[in-house]
Amino acid sequence: MRFNGKSAIVTGAASGIGKHLALAFAREGAAVAVADLNPVAADAVAAEIEAAGGQALGVAMDVTDERAVDAGVAAVVEAFGGVDILVSNAGIQFVHPVESFPFPEWKKILAVHLDGAFLTTKACLKYMYAAASGSIVYMGSVHSKEASPLKAAYVTAKHGILGLARVVAKEGAQHNVRANVVCPGFVRTPLVERQIPQQAKELGISEADVVKNVMLKGTVDGQFTTHEEVTEAVLYFAGARTNALTGQSLVVSHGWFME
Repeated sequence: MRFNGKSAIVTGAASGIGKHLALAFAREGAAVAVADLNPVAADAVAAEIEAAGGQALGVAMDVTDERAVDAGVAAVVEAFGGVDILVSNAGIQFVHPVESFPFPEWKKILAVHLDGAFLTTKACLKYMYAAASGSIVYMGSVHSKEASPLKAAYVTAKHGILGLARVVAKEGAQHNVRANVVCPGFVRTPLVERQIPQQAKELGISEADVVKNVMLKGTVDGQFTTHEEVTEAVLYFAGARTNALTGQSLVVSHGWFME
């Protein structure tokens, strides 16, 4: 197994992509910290991992709260002896045109995506630097590369993730710490499901048209990106045995965005 003897923290891991990632790391031998704003759901995922023979810890974590992040990471280090992998996955979404985008929602999106990535990175780096080893994988998006209407805050945040990852890759290199970004297309998570009626209302079209002509229009096959496809990309970066790809991003989008 790829991650025997390793420990991983996955944020936003109580549902959606994060849960799939937590389960996958556990299957590959890692001790997994299931970090989430919802502690009951986090504990449930950790229990599922342990029932399957893995090692896991549920961690209550608001990634926008520095004290909560520091305490959560410290608890993981105490339980597992260190932290080898951080997957910064926690995210939220609101859709509005720029001219009517509520400022509190703008700030909340940037806080969860950017402050959360920064705070969890900062908290983990001191342990990774001390161990002279580590991998950080950020959950970006196709919207790290391009824009879509109604998503000003999300697009801004996901573009920012690329910048953070590149700086961490530069600074972390002397400590043997890598940083990468996985950029999925639309995956049918609860977050995406909530967007469908929201976008239909804002755009004045049917929900079926949102799926076909907005979300999947740019793909080569009209298919959603799957959890498994995203998971494999994250595992690839986390398990890399070389620094050759540090600072790089990988788009997983069925051809929606190509570079």
